Amino acid sequence: MFRHWLLTSSFYGTWLPGDRRGFVGRVRDLRPEDPPTTVRIEHDTPGTPYDEDMPGLERASAELMRGPPILAAATHAEVLLAQFQETARFRKWFLFAVAVMANHVHLVVETPLDANGTKVLGDFKAYGSRALTARFGKPASGTWWTYGGSKRLLPDEQALAAAIHYVLYKQYSPLLVWSPPDERGRVSAP
Repeated sequence: MFRHWLLTSSFYGTWLPGDRRGFVGRVRDLRPEDPPTTVRIEHDTPGTPYDEDMPGLERASAELMRGPPILAAATHAEVLLAQFQETARFRKWFLFAVAVMANHVHLVVETPLDANGTKVLGDFKAYGSRALTARFGKPASGTWWTYGGSKRLLPDEQALAAAIHYVLYKQYSPLLVWSPPDERGRVSAP
């Protein structure tokens, strides 16, 4: 048995907590529609609305940055793709789709049933960082990535097909889009 994931991570400083575009972060607060509770709620559950437009939080996050935002170029995207492929082969995972944009990446990956999404994304980011640093040097911030990222478990074949279609065809200005040439990687979109 396998699990399928849509993984997303942004490059350092390109999508801060509080951003008007929406964000999934570690902000804990109560929304008006949340049930009353004395415990603060973390709004990072897949399928729930994103938090958005908190200018004070965005300013505070920008002030804490240790270096300029990282925007990837085509050469960064090529290094990352090669490393993502190597990481997947080594871990015996299967990559269905990869998209690298200037400010973030998406991966659709199949893992064993017992795989943890945080560990899977963490491995891709860690080995991607090593490859980028070996080629381009360490960034001023000391990191290529923002903390965490989105790890969406895809519950069925329809969700898998939709995620692959999203990654391959719905990205704005991708630097690189890839899917495997073999038939296993071809899942028809809904």
